[in-house]
Amino acid sequence: MRILLSLFLFAISFSYGQEKSEAKKFLEQFEPLEGQYFEGEIVAGGKEGDGFVGQKLLMQVKSYADREVKIPFYVGEDKSRTWVFTYSNHTLTLKHDHRHADGSPDNLTFYGGTANNHGSETFQMFPADQETCQMIDYACYNVWWITMDGSTFTYNLRRIGTDRFFSVKFDLSKPVPSDFQPW
Repeated sequence: MRILLSLFLFAISFSYGQEKSEAKKFLEQFEPLEGQYFEGEIVAGGKEGDGFVGQKLLMQVKSYADREVKIPFYVGEDKSRTWVFTYSNHTLTLKHDHRHADGSPDNLTFYGGTANNHGSETFQMFPADQETCQMIDYACYNVWWITMDGSTFTYNLRRIGTDRFFSVKFDLSKPVPSDFQPW
């Protein structure tokens, strides 16, 4: 019994002494940004009539928790999109939560992917997961990646095998006032 207790205490002390994963460090960058809004601009892939070009682009770090961050992405008056990052087993998952104006879930919601490695503190990549492939067949070829370098946040989407590429960059050094709230 004494040996088991010693092994148990050693395991606990070992797990607390481990360094944070890169994914966890990435997620923690959102904590000081909680509650703030940031303006963005399309840096690649915007086309006239796509619903993004010519619109004010705004992200809000709505909530930060130890294992989850929610970031509404407002496009003009459209408040239907929220990026949801969750942390589990030293990796991150990115999901896209889409809502109607009444707050009810869109038919196509919670698609995205889980990082297939720890990434880095400034870069995380999310290939489409099986749930996404079953929900939206063409999105099975999507890869999303996020970069954060302390002063900018960039959301990127590439559809493998096509010319589909979209990128929007937000300036994290200049919070802007807003009272927008997601649907």
